[in-house]
Amino acid sequence: MLGADPYAISTSDGHRNSGELRGSMRRIERLPARLAWALLVVGLVAAPHALAGRWQRGEAEPPAAPANSEDTTVGNTVAELQRLMNNRELTELRTTYNGNYGASLLFHADSMNYYVALFHEKEFWRVIRTDAVENAEALYVTFADQTKQLAQVYLDTVRLQAGKAYSEKLVALNERRLRGLQQEVEQQRQQSMQVSNAIQERKQQAVALSSDLRATNTQLETLDKQIKALQAQQINPELSLPPAPVVAPAAAATPAAELPAQH
Repeated sequence: MLGADPYAISTSDGHRNSGELRGSMRRIERLPARLAWALLVVGLVAAPHALAGRWQRGEAEPPAAPANSEDTTVGNTVAELQRLMNNRELTELRTTYNGNYGASLLFHADSMNYYVALFHEKEFWRVIRTDAVENAEALYVTFADQTKQLAQVYLDTVRLQAGKAYSEKLVALNERRLRGLQQEVEQQRQQSMQVSNAIQERKQQAVALSSDLRATNTQLETLDKQIKALQAQQINPELSLPPAPVVAPAAAATPAAELPAQH
């Protein structure tokens, strides 16, 4: 925020205005009574507006607010600016944004006043009114520079949040990749176990088949021998007779017993 009031009180202007007022009063004294009273009434009516311009330029102190009033100079200016904006009575001359902070230079053509505002997310922080274009431009430059300083933390926060979000996105992506690789490795492990079990079964089957093959070969060899033996007998021209049965030698003949005489 600004550290000092940009409007300095001009002493020479104050003396000049006082001299002009005294000269006007002397001229009024020379005029006829009715005309003098008319001029006096006009002067009283115009005096608040003239003093208001001097308050805006910092050439006179504003009247003190009542003790129970909640309005302040800044509050009044902010409310006034808001009212003029709502009524669309302002022309936007310049606006600077830095992050969510901004500064604007606005012009009120009806009063020829400039409003310089410093705001944050459409909330006015500081509003200064002036009728001097040089002061308005200087204030706008000051407020615009302040938005750079105020927005630096905001910009750093935006960058850090973006970096954090990007890192979290990468972490989530890598976690998904890790889970995918873990699932793939688990599938490969299960497939390897299945292949290993299949190979073990094939080995056991091969051992069993090998035993069966050896038994079959043994049986085949036995049958082959029998076949060859039969074939050898088949092609033998000699008649092979079965061996004669062995007969026991006959007993010695005994003399015939004498037959009894027949009577």
